[in-house]
Amino acid sequence: MPTAERTGPVVARALQILGAFTPDRRALTLSELSRYAGLPVSTVHRLAADLVAWGALERDQAGCYHIGLRLWEIGSLAPRGLGLREAALPYLEDLSQVTRENVQLAVREGTEVVFVERIAGSKAVPVLTRVGGRFALTATGVGLVLLAHAPDDVREQVLSGPIKRYTERTMTTPHLVRAALADTRARGYAISDRQVTMDAVSVAAPIHGPEGEVVAAVSLVVHYGSASPHALAPLVRTSARAISRALMTARP
Repeated sequence: MPTAERTGPVVARALQILGAFTPDRRALTLSELSRYAGLPVSTVHRLAADLVAWGALERDQAGCYHIGLRLWEIGSLAPRGLGLREAALPYLEDLSQVTRENVQLAVREGTEVVFVERIAGSKAVPVLTRVGGRFALTATGVGLVLLAHAPDDVREQVLSGPIKRYTERTMTTPHLVRAALADTRARGYAISDRQVTMDAVSVAAPIHGPEGEVVAAVSLVVHYGSASPHALAPLVRTSARAISRALMTARP
């Protein structure tokens, strides 16, 4: 069998093993890896040994497998994560210090939000998001910003499928989401009012890349009732513009 034909399936199976890990499944036994990856135990045992040797997986004294540090090191090289985060971090920290609230930075990956950075305020409202975590585009402030500026086909794909409900305030009908997206484009920022949890409101603004395209979004997440979202919007938009300028300056 040609090398390419042998390598392809092996790589796919290795990715199935790595894909078995989730935020709720951070440590897996060999049998659990086999079950969640949908592969025979013998195959998982052989490939997991290779992944451990390379550093993509680690194995603890109890015999459970974990994602390895080397995989995190490689992942941190992704330009949309590392470069964006480095350019944005000073402004995210400024926004956090001024408000003492949760500050988040996110990008769109397909039909989901991926959080690149999050700074938690000392007394800020608890949030469900985490760095590297994914979320629906229709619920969060950053998601609404990114969906509002996404290509038409992406927007239609999101709105034509099931829209996940998180709280009684979550918009789950396409016409309501479309109206929110139109408002977001018109005023330059999005508001997610108790759509993810009933005690939190998010205000988000778009970050533009060197060509003027929206490449990311920044948000503040505050306790519901603690401040007017519209009063917070200028702070968020100022941070977004500063990050956009930093990305322009950093352009090769």
